[in-house]
Amino acid sequence: MNYVIFALIAYVIGSIPFGLLVGKLGYKIDIREHGSGNLGGTNTFRVLGVKAGLIVTIGDILKGTFASLLPWLMGLDINILIIGIFAVIGHMYPIFARFKGGKAVATSGGVILAVEPVLFVIMLATFFLMLYLTKYVSLSSMVTGVVTVISAIILQNIGLVIVTSILTLFVIYRHRTNIKRIKDKTEPKIKWM
Repeated sequence: MNYVIFALIAYVIGSIPFGLLVGKLGYKIDIREHGSGNLGGTNTFRVLGVKAGLIVTIGDILKGTFASLLPWLMGLDINILIIGIFAVIGHMYPIFARFKGGKAVATSGGVILAVEPVLFVIMLATFFLMLYLTKYVSLSSMVTGVVTVISAIILQNIGLVIVTSILTLFVIYRHRTNIKRIKDKTEPKIKWM
């Protein structure tokens, strides 16, 4: 029963649409009506700028971390990785934003931060290295997911391997239109790196 309760709580926490909140409260803009229409950090950076993008990205990461750690903070013996998955589902399909959310990247990172902070640092390094090399946020996100799974295998943590594989599949699935655009050479590249 504890798993069900905390999975629901994690889903609700994951559903907090920071992109929508920052856009509406800070800029009087519904970010879903601009750019890619996505509620995540990447679209926020593009539409609202660096400050808003950082706030949304950090918020999306920390909701994954907080939702995952909540059972531990309450002293319960619950696998926080499993709970973290539901925070990511909430981020992708938020109850507070008509079930149209982000692409699972930042919140997945937040879940990993809660469990393996060193692996989170590896994720960041991989993402920014790939971003520097390719200039594609989407491709960098997907490659980071694959590297995270490989790192979990090296760590020989079967639970981490399973959950990082699930989260990476989420990320790749949510980027399926980006994959097509990359193939068609129509995917936008960043210009600031």
